[in-house]
Amino acid sequence: MGEFCTQEEYCRKIKKVIITKEQIAEAIEKAGKQIDEWYDGRPILLVSILKGAFVFMADLCRAVSVPCEIGFMCAKSYYSGTVSTGVVKITMDLDRDISGYHVVIVEDIIDTGRTLNDVVKMLKARNPLSLRVVTLLDKPDRRLVDFNADMALFTIPDLFVIGYGLDCAEYYRNLPYIAEYDQEA
Repeated sequence: MGEFCTQEEYCRKIKKVIITKEQIAEAIEKAGKQIDEWYDGRPILLVSILKGAFVFMADLCRAVSVPCEIGFMCAKSYYSGTVSTGVVKITMDLDRDISGYHVVIVEDIIDTGRTLNDVVKMLKARNPLSLRVVTLLDKPDRRLVDFNADMALFTIPDLFVIGYGLDCAEYYRNLPYIAEYDQEA
């Protein structure tokens, strides 16, 4: 897919829906309740890993009832296409001291685990009151480091997925569901 594509080309790459909009909404509602239980009224800082987690973060922050602030980081290991480069770069960091916060990292997908492993190490060194990771999708078959989220809403097989914030070459983030991307179409 080039810089521009036709609607037909765009749609042809959506192989099949694997998690519906309704399933996502239900899982986020449950996740919000779990986060409320974890923190029992104590304020939290939700940290979205951009770009992929922004849609998930928007819905998750509305599903919690504890006081929450939000922050953003950009950590990349996918620069284009469908294969991880294996190099994690922090291209945008938090704009505050997190030592007085209960931090919840909000991620779209944990694949190899490299990105989150590096982000967690970096944030733990900043001495937050606590640190947890919530991911929309977990793909354990691709894990290259020993890393597990505190909460994964869905575990998926080794498929390249798009939608609900996840992209392929910046396209498909706007899909309201998670779909398998058809690399052959």
